[in-house]
Amino acid sequence: MASELLDALNLLEKEKGISREVLIEAIEAALVSAYRRNFNQAQNVRIDMNLENGTMRVFARKEVVEEVFDPRLEISLEDARQINPNYQVEDIVELEVTPKDFGRIAAQTAKQVVTQRVREAERGIIYSEFIDREEDIMTGIVQRQDSRFIYVSLGKIEAILPANEQMPNEQYKPHDRIKVYITKVEKTTKGPQIYVSRTHPGLLKRLFEIEVPEIYDGIVEIKSVAREAGDRSKISVHSDNPEVDPVGSCVGPKGSRVQAVVNELKGEKIDIVKWSDDPVVFVANALSPSKVLDVIVYEEEKATTVIVPDYQLSLAIGKRGQNARLAAKLTGWKIDIKAESEAREAGIYPRNEQLLTFDEDKDTEEEYTID
Repeated sequence: MASELLDALNLLEKEKGISREVLIEAIEAALVSAYRRNFNQAQNVRIDMNLENGTMRVFARKEVVEEVFDPRLEISLEDARQINPNYQVEDIVELEVTPKDFGRIAAQTAKQVVTQRVREAERGIIYSEFIDREEDIMTGIVQRQDSRFIYVSLGKIEAILPANEQMPNEQYKPHDRIKVYITKVEKTTKGPQIYVSRTHPGLLKRLFEIEVPEIYDGIVEIKSVAREAGDRSKISVHSDNPEVDPVGSCVGPKGSRVQAVVNELKGEKIDIVKWSDDPVVFVANALSPSKVLDVIVYEEEKATTVIVPDYQLSLAIGKRGQNARLAAKLTGWKIDIKAESEAREAGIYPRNEQLLTFDEDKDTEEEYTID
């Protein structure tokens, strides 16, 4: 029995990744439960397991007291000193109470408890592994779907992709490999529950970290992300190294790096713009690919008025206001866009001191857009 038990513990440790100490604790707890249930005992007991010879012994633990009120939990000082004259009040005396047929009953009763404890330990290991992966990206395999969720296998566990986290332009089929962003890891009565997303801005950020070594190494930093999943996104990037072009680093040779991200997101358009701590420059860059003539900043309202050439007005606003909306999310500033002619009539353009001008015949080097 001892060798079989040792072999079983070693096998579970190897296959399930659960330490032998955890399993031994589970067995001991199961034996205590079996003893109390089968022999109607409420006393404090300890199980002594000898894995070398396979013996299991039960010891009742009793506190030494002057006057005994509960003989199941207490023993008088006089009786304790008959066992060992050195015992004092409040010491703990252990008395062996192993029943004759305890081994057979314990084996039968403990099996279910041990299985449950092993399952709990497995769940704990999975939870510990995935709680560290929150806000991270993983590759999963689509397993199945119902009316509410798509279930994605992440290896040891199946994650949930809710309907509102699915990209509208994607079709998910069983066995498809997709990259997902882990948004939340929860403990439940049925084990860890992992929620993932394909629409979260964090997915875009993590994809660029994978594709752009300069971001992974911290040379280039993604300052902000604005995303309307499946349609268009904007990211702002910055580098403290003046010799590094943050936009060019994200674009990659012949656009290879950003194209890899676009392919993973099934053709989602991405604007890459250079971040600036000057809201005038940052807002102008964020409205890429449109040209900007001037940006008027209202610090107290955290708002801006942007002047663009008349022929660029629709481009600056974007389809259904998308370009302006994403630029506002990216910068954190409210953006009101006005055509040049309208601004001239209102007397707000040109100003005496022009803050920002662009050569309308060429693109700014501070932005990159991939369609």
